[in-house]
Amino acid sequence: MSNKEYKMCVRCIMDTSDEEITFDEKGYCNHCIEYFQLAPSHSYLGEKTDRQLQAIVNKIKEDGKGKPYDCVIGVSGGVDSSFVAYNAKKLGLRPLTVHFDNGWNSELAVKNIEKIVTKLGFDYQTYVVDWEEFKDIQIAFLKASVANAEIPTDQAFLAAIYHLCNKYDIKYTLSGSNFVTEQILPKSWGYNAKDLKHLKAIHRQFGKHPLKTYPTLGIFKEIYYTYFKGIKMIRLLNYIPYNKPQAMEIIQNELGWVYYGGKHYESIFTRFFQSYILPVKFGIDKRRAHLSTLICSGQITREEALKEMQNPPYPPEKAEEDRKYVAKKLDMTDEEFEAILKAPIKSYKDYPNDEKLIKFVYSLYYKLKGKK
Repeated sequence: MSNKEYKMCVRCIMDTSDEEITFDEKGYCNHCIEYFQLAPSHSYLGEKTDRQLQAIVNKIKEDGKGKPYDCVIGVSGGVDSSFVAYNAKKLGLRPLTVHFDNGWNSELAVKNIEKIVTKLGFDYQTYVVDWEEFKDIQIAFLKASVANAEIPTDQAFLAAIYHLCNKYDIKYTLSGSNFVTEQILPKSWGYNAKDLKHLKAIHRQFGKHPLKTYPTLGIFKEIYYTYFKGIKMIRLLNYIPYNKPQAMEIIQNELGWVYYGGKHYESIFTRFFQSYILPVKFGIDKRRAHLSTLICSGQITREEALKEMQNPPYPPEKAEEDRKYVAKKLDMTDEEFEAILKAPIKSYKDYPNDEKLIKFVYSLYYKLKGKK
């Protein structure tokens, strides 16, 4: 937790649980200030964005002529990816839908995916990661005591998506990542999942088994895929009016989708990590960032967000149920799991990383991309 005197933004609900937060003279935090600075170029703007989207769709269809698929969509059973798939169908696209299975799917998520791909008539593949390898690297990140223990999933998911795009000669992947519901997320709450050096360093220190089949990406392989192979990630939800409650109602009514209780709760581990480990060990409640973004995008009021924050992030009985399940699935005793929760908090900076190199490579990449 921060050593600062407690303070909360007067416009959103971000507070000093982000140790790097700053406030202006009006009491507005850097997160919502940045949101409104970026909004004109990152969120839906009516006819202008409609024209941009049509141009993108036309290009996807043109580049996909003569191929079985013109894009890839990663589906998790959650709201964002489900709404992307729904809109891809409306736009006449021919995606290959892919689910990354790391062993933590909830039954509800699996049923949601089945309903979506069946009702939309999309081809579907499951990319299954080796459980023993994945379990080993996941335990390594928990033992490392860093705030982002989702790096093993995020790294492998991106690697799998780019691999499949390359395998099927598909130039576009449609992402559910979006501005209006996800923009606010403090950097102090995590670290770049694409830093392969960081991932390997933590696994080397705390892991027990070699990673033989675990898919990795890394900055240079990503640039190879994007710059040299021409694979583009399209954040489709930035090009359409995206109101989350309305989107949920649409996919419920038209696809039979069922809500699973919280952001990213379609994964049992993510649900437990975000709603138990982060608040209990790190003093981080990600609901604060998610709700603040919805406040800024006008989808909820600040008062509604504050009321929501009065509820525990996790019902106590569910927390205990998931705690036992997670520990058992990771082959850990209660004592071993408790030791992880009580271990001193570490920063990603405490482990080898390529943060400076990644910043340099990205800056060079965007310069080259601008000249291309």
